Amino acid sequence: MAGDQRLSHTDLAVLAPVGAADPDVLQPTVVQPEDRQPAAVQSAHPVQSETAGQVDPRRWRGSLLAGAVADALGAPIESKPIDQIREVFGPGGITGLVPERDGIGRITDDTQMTLFTAEALIRAHAQQRREGSSDVRYSTQLAYQRWLHTQGVPWEKARGPKNLTATPDGWLMGVPALFKRRAPGATCFFALKGYGQTGEMGTFTHTLNNSKGCGGVMRAAPAALWSDDPAAVFEIGAMTAALTHSHPSGYLPAGALAVMVHTLVRGGSLADALAACRAQLFRWNGHEETTAALDAAVDLSGRGAPTPEKVGTLGGGNVGETALSIAVYAALATNDLNAALLVSVNHDGDSDSTGAVCGNLVGALYGEDAIEPTWLAQLELREVIEAMAADLLAEFGPRPPADDRWATRYPKD
Repeated sequence: MAGDQRLSHTDLAVLAPVGAADPDVLQPTVVQPEDRQPAAVQSAHPVQSETAGQVDPRRWRGSLLAGAVADALGAPIESKPIDQIREVFGPGGITGLVPERDGIGRITDDTQMTLFTAEALIRAHAQQRREGSSDVRYSTQLAYQRWLHTQGVPWEKARGPKNLTATPDGWLMGVPALFKRRAPGATCFFALKGYGQTGEMGTFTHTLNNSKGCGGVMRAAPAALWSDDPAAVFEIGAMTAALTHSHPSGYLPAGALAVMVHTLVRGGSLADALAACRAQLFRWNGHEETTAALDAAVDLSGRGAPTPEKVGTLGGGNVGETALSIAVYAALATNDLNAALLVSVNHDGDSDSTGAVCGNLVGALYGEDAIEPTWLAQLELREVIEAMAADLLAEFGPRPPADDRWATRYPKD
């Protein structure tokens, strides 16, 4: 599959009963490490971290918030030709949040699934602390099944054969706005629907499809906090994507994004982040497309001021490696968070996903205070995103909560 197609409201109304047959399972692709060295790249201009090597809360909140803001910026112009965008919004393209059919500043499935990724990682980590063991892959799978339920699939058909609960749990299930259908990607929807029927999880060696759509990378940023070890962060980020996207270019960009955010929120520069992600990418079979896409972004960033036409030479962003490439290019080609977001969405392709990935990067680079205040004020679910960012910092901080309220908020699995 070339990329992630979006499911319309009509598609979802038909698909909600979960009755269609699943795609054929393909032969597995075995991922093996290789020993290679990262390449050097040019630096950008980060906000200074007060404590190098530790997570800067300003950068971390900036990563999640800017990702959501850019998701909302790009949603109204997703897959629209740049000439049409300019005709409607002016020669500079879209320059701010604009109303859609149900309001302004509306997030898409990109931010929805990022929140469920975050919830999964907190639940798995908290269970590890409480019980001594957990299965982070299964916790993430169940979190995505809860997201599937928010998209109209009855829980008994979404939960999978191992889960016998009558209703889905966790605090995100109490956020009504998360039950909005925002044209979810077909690959995610069908892969999760398949798990609801069979209980088979996608892994690096058990493939569900051959998709390298951008639906894996756009939700992976929370993996940045999983560990102090970049190799572990990369693997967790890639794992979250491999649950639904089985092509290496579908899951390796997710690992790369997680490592880049991991580096940036700890005070690193874009040069540091790119070097760190390359060091991990080269250890995996199938990295060539993602590596080449990053090389193209770095090269293009040195060729003058950014334009939508230049962005278009990197691809449409509908597949994992080009979504990451466009995001990295926008970050490298600008010296301002908000300018980077606008570069990342003003093009012919998958604007909300390229924006979301770019926002995760530049938010982690410049911090939350750099985000345009009027955009933040209009952002849907801002309070929920901020709460999840705070909870991630708490769980993965030096003194994670141990009270009963935390166990209720983040229960087992």
